[in-house]
Formats: sequence, C-alpha cells, structure tokens
Amino acid sequence: MGLELEMEVIVAYVVGLVIIYVLGYALYKIFKKPLKLLGMLVFNGVLGGMALLFVNFIGGFFDFSIAVNPITALVAGFLGIPGIVLMILLNTVL
Repeated sequence: MGLELEMEVIVAYVVGLVIIYVLGYALYKIFKKPLKLLGMLVFNGVLGGMALLFVNFIGGFFDFSIAVNPITALVAGFLGIPGIVLMILLNTVL
C-alpha cells in the first residue's frame, strides 16, 4: 500500500513538471519578442542617460546642461549622437 501511494505521488510530480515545462516553453515563445523589445528599450535608455551625463559633465565647464529624464534618455538612446545634438540645439534655441 505504501509503495503504490509513493508511485502515485511520483507520477503526479512528473506530470506536474511536464505541464510546467510545456507551459513555460509556450509562454517563452509568446513573449520572446516583446521581452526582447523591452530589454532593448531599457538598454538604449541607460546608454542615452549615460551619454547625457557625459554631455552634462562636459557642458558643466561651459555652464550648459540637459535635463536627464526618461524621455531625454530614450531620445538620446534611440537617435544616438544626432539625438543629443538635436537636444543641445533645442536647449540653446529655446
């Protein structure tokens, strides 16, 4: 009797693990592209923020700065150097 109960528990664990594996694989396939896009968005935002901090460091010698916020960091991250130049021009004009 004890052996049969243990076999049922083992079979239940194996079936549960298979279900979790299949469900995890399906969710991975479904959300692979959106998570990759979100990761790229965060990565570009961090790089843009670092670039803006560098511009603000150099601009500190000339009494110039650009606000570092999520919007400006994403613009700098997506557009790169042209985006930073655009923000510098907009900051001096406006």
